[in-house]
Amino acid sequence: MESLYHITTGRDWEAAVASDTPYTLSTLGKTLDEVGFIHCSFAGQVARIANHFYRDQTGLVLLTIDPARLQSPVKVESVAGTDEQFPHLYGPLHPEAVVSCQEFAPGPDGVFTFGVRSES
Repeated sequence: MESLYHITTGRDWEAAVASDTPYTLSTLGKTLDEVGFIHCSFAGQVARIANHFYRDQTGLVLLTIDPARLQSPVKVESVAGTDEQFPHLYGPLHPEAVVSCQEFAPGPDGVFTFGVRSES
């Protein structure tokens, strides 16, 4: 499976890492216990999700997750109102599964962009 991505606040991610506990937020303002899974995206979905749900948020980071390192199952599922499928992590996110954490802010025009660079 290709890399997965999760958008969160730097503060929330750093708190999980600093406390040496798994990350358990599903999305902004909702926990894994409340939703039942952690929302993730594939690379081609990141910018669209950010522009739809995180438009006015600051202090965001983008986590790149290696699915092979996950300790909980991932299900790729349809979401109501769209014909697109999204990866959902059904359990906590352990920091060792995160291969990078980068600041994630919109451009000067307020629009988020994201593209994975391939190595030549």
